[in-house]
Amino acid sequence: MKVSVIVPTFNEGRNPLLVADTLLRVLDPMEFEVVFVDDSNDPSSINELEKLSETRPWVRFEHRVGERGLGTAVVRGFELAQGDLIAVMDADMQHPPEVLRAMVREGIAGADIVIPSRFVPGGGDGGLSPFRKLVSWVARMIGRAALQRVRTVSDPTSGFFLVRRTVVEGAPLRPIGWKILMEVLVRGRYESIREIPYQFQPRIAGSSNMSIKEQWNYLRHIARLVATSPQDRRKYVFAAVGVSGVFVNMLVYYTLVRLGLDLWAAAMLSGAVAMFTNFLLNDNITWSDARHAPAFSRLLRYVATAMAGIGINIAVLSLIAHRLGVHYLIANLAGIAAAMVWNFYMNNLWTWRSRRKAMVIPAVSPSAESIES
Repeated sequence: MKVSVIVPTFNEGRNPLLVADTLLRVLDPMEFEVVFVDDSNDPSSINELEKLSETRPWVRFEHRVGERGLGTAVVRGFELAQGDLIAVMDADMQHPPEVLRAMVREGIAGADIVIPSRFVPGGGDGGLSPFRKLVSWVARMIGRAALQRVRTVSDPTSGFFLVRRTVVEGAPLRPIGWKILMEVLVRGRYESIREIPYQFQPRIAGSSNMSIKEQWNYLRHIARLVATSPQDRRKYVFAAVGVSGVFVNMLVYYTLVRLGLDLWAAAMLSGAVAMFTNFLLNDNITWSDARHAPAFSRLLRYVATAMAGIGINIAVLSLIAHRLGVHYLIANLAGIAAAMVWNFYMNNLWTWRSRRKAMVIPAVSPSAESIES
């Protein structure tokens, strides 16, 4: 398999020369190429890359004018890459090139995505200051809380990873900012992920591109991924549908009572109407991509789940109000919350069966000998 290594650069000086020659030592005699995608505004950095591409046959180089951003640079690198396996790394040597041998080996063995991780046994993030470690931890927690497909990955904000070409080929990648791996994890096409440990290295030259603007771009990126990913926006849409059901229930209940129907009959009918409209909205919006069972079967499962949810609501309310002496309104809210959680997860797992998660293969700490082999 041919290996492409994408290295986005911005005013890196002579760093690309060190990266290219180190990669030659690490990857030779494999068939490989190094693709530098450069956004520099420093003429000397641009000249260094031009000379490098002229003197190293395994190096390719594109300088972008009027466009800047690590994420979009990597996407452009995906378009330029000719390899079957495509790796991404930084130009500042904080991502040790020596780990690429282990990454390539895992890709050849069948992993769709290989992620060197700082947070599995054998890994470490000693190249970061305490403040940067805190920022990185917060970013990881936000991403893992918001996005289902990154939840099982220990280092989803890394800029160091390898993918099979098929993972990104044709995928609608539209990153904002610098966390391109999250874009790949949410929008890519893959079945298995392999994590291997690595030690994040201190920067040997240059300065970090982290800024308040990039942190804001990260939050915008997370929000857009949630909004465009059906499996991640479900819980928010489900909650909105639930609120709409309350209004439908009240409107129908009010109308039936005004028409002279008994209160209990009006309550039963309005509840049934609200349940049916909620089903239609959830079926056509919340889980529109997961309608595998016949419609009538989905409706029966939804009703059964809702009935069980009512039972959970009553049980939690009774327990909290009568046994613990909590105010009845607060107890009811707790019961409603428990029922909502039940309804969402049971509908997600049973009524509408969502796509299975990608398998994350447990990390194994590679020995120095295995990396060099």
